Amino acid sequence: MTQDSTLKSVLVTGGARRIGAAIAKRFAAAGWHVLVHYNRSAGEASDLVASLPSAEAVQCDLADAGAAQEMIVQLAARLTDWRVLVNNASVFQPDSVTALDPATNGMAMQINATTPALMAQAFLAHARSRAGRRVIQLTDQKLANPNPDFFSYSMSKSAVDAAAEMLAMTCEGDDRVYRLAPGAILASHDQSAQEAERSHRMNLLKRRTSADEVAGAALFLAEGPLASGQELFVDSGQHLLSQPRDVIYLAREGDD
Repeated sequence: MTQDSTLKSVLVTGGARRIGAAIAKRFAAAGWHVLVHYNRSAGEASDLVASLPSAEAVQCDLADAGAAQEMIVQLAARLTDWRVLVNNASVFQPDSVTALDPATNGMAMQINATTPALMAQAFLAHARSRAGRRVIQLTDQKLANPNPDFFSYSMSKSAVDAAAEMLAMTCEGDDRVYRLAPGAILASHDQSAQEAERSHRMNLLKRRTSADEVAGAALFLAEGPLASGQELFVDSGQHLLSQPRDVIYLAREGDD
């Protein structure tokens, strides 16, 4: 791995694992300098960075909004062509629509909504690129296909989706803010691999959507011609259904 921060650069939050790592790899393969953000996954971040042509790891706890904003400011001061911020990191913990857990809610709203909005603001205020800047905010297909499970998570994704839509309205010149809404991609919460295989086919195409497809969509938004404010669903049509519960539970209940 070499490090060339004069290349067009992208910061991927939560980039050490899962969908974030797939996004980091796709940008790296396309010739970008990738900043892999992590909180506790230092080993995985280090291994990923070592495998990419030009990359570096940056640590920050996104529960600390001030630290996250300062990270953006410090990176902007040294990156000469920082084109893209991918807000991918999130927390996904269960709580009930009839019994909101304040601690779960507070953490979800901070990490999934407030901090990404503040980071996007700081990025658009400080990052430098003659090619224009792009914020890509990962949301969730369930905003179009709502169910009451994972209540605080869903609240937070609704909030950051609205924030991104409003930020997109302020963009001028070549700046853009986009929303990217995946469906069920990787095993999550307490799912087994077998449960994920079943639940992740609960979409119009009856197929599993891969993390690589989400990564490809992120790169398209970074390099493509779409107008600010647009949203891409990468979910094999899941958002077009009406599912009364999260697919984790639908699969366990035997619903097709």
